[in-house]
Amino acid sequence: MSMEGHKVGVIGAGAWGTALATAVARGGNEVQAWAMEDDVVSSINSEHENKRYLAGYKLDPRLSASKDIEEVAAGKEFLFLASPSLYLAPTIKKFTHLPNLRDGSTIVAALTKGFIPADGGPGLILPTVEAALGEDYKDKTVYVAGPSHAEEVAMGKITGLIAASFHHRNAIKVRNLLRVPGIMAYASFDTVGVQVCAAAKNVIAVVYGALDALSESSQIFGDNTESLVMAAGLNEIQKIGFAMGAMYAETFTSISGVGDLDVTCKSKYGRNRRFGQDIIKTDMLSQFKDLDDLIANVKKIGYLPEGAVACKYVHEVAVQKKLRLPICDALYRVLNKEVSPQQCLEELVGNKGEPRDNFTRVDLFTRVE
Repeated sequence: MSMEGHKVGVIGAGAWGTALATAVARGGNEVQAWAMEDDVVSSINSEHENKRYLAGYKLDPRLSASKDIEEVAAGKEFLFLASPSLYLAPTIKKFTHLPNLRDGSTIVAALTKGFIPADGGPGLILPTVEAALGEDYKDKTVYVAGPSHAEEVAMGKITGLIAASFHHRNAIKVRNLLRVPGIMAYASFDTVGVQVCAAAKNVIAVVYGALDALSESSQIFGDNTESLVMAAGLNEIQKIGFAMGAMYAETFTSISGVGDLDVTCKSKYGRNRRFGQDIIKTDMLSQFKDLDDLIANVKKIGYLPEGAVACKYVHEVAVQKKLRLPICDALYRVLNKEVSPQQCLEELVGNKGEPRDNFTRVDLFTRVE
């Protein structure tokens, strides 16, 4: 827990940005969040609630909000970035001219999950952040992740987070800042592994949600099947991580790996789990031609399933790195309208008990290279 208050800025007052902001404020820090919407700024400042993105959860009075992004970024000791990945770099460019960003005196941490298009294939969040910030931030930014649904963080329910950075001192400083009531924070130096876990687990959660919906009436799918898919999914996340440069196997068995995957698959708050369920229960995909059409018109869904977008990039990584990822590939084929969800899941785990030579079953577990 912080022994003295720090000045903290949060760029992006969606559900997760707001939840982390109020948690840090709960630790005795002066926190200011940037939001684009007038109603978000007004409700945070006058009612201590973000009625648009986190309705029903009271916020700490030490958290304020502003529409002036320069005001929020200026003079802060810590700055958290919570903008969607698509808008991350352009948003950062709005305040890089400030003195505390030009001289690197502000510690910058990213909360954004996902992959970002880059030369040579999909890239991760921190390289994008550092390229936008400039040379003073090379290998010095921090990535924060873990099993952390915004609703429970806002309520102060005990949550584990990892602050990962190549810059050991910055990782520890952010870890210490996050040690507030309700958060158990740890430091990691495996920035690639933690970022991959945060992005790829959403893909597995969509498949888990679809399987969960089918399990309600299936004679062959159940809780055991769901655990099988989750374990195999973790194996695929680890393969992606090592292929992209992850450092430690322990990253994938920690809260950033198995912990985040578990809560994303199982929690009632999970949008990706919900999306998988909606694919089965409401035929959600019928309104889209293919995966690109879904991504271009994702607002039709009414909420953001990050796993759908991440699935496209995971597929590109798998092709580029020659990775065999049965579960991620299965979701890609489903979202691209190449195969039905039911058919795809039966191909993955549809062993109905026939003799082994009478059916073909995908081998979900392959050695991590």
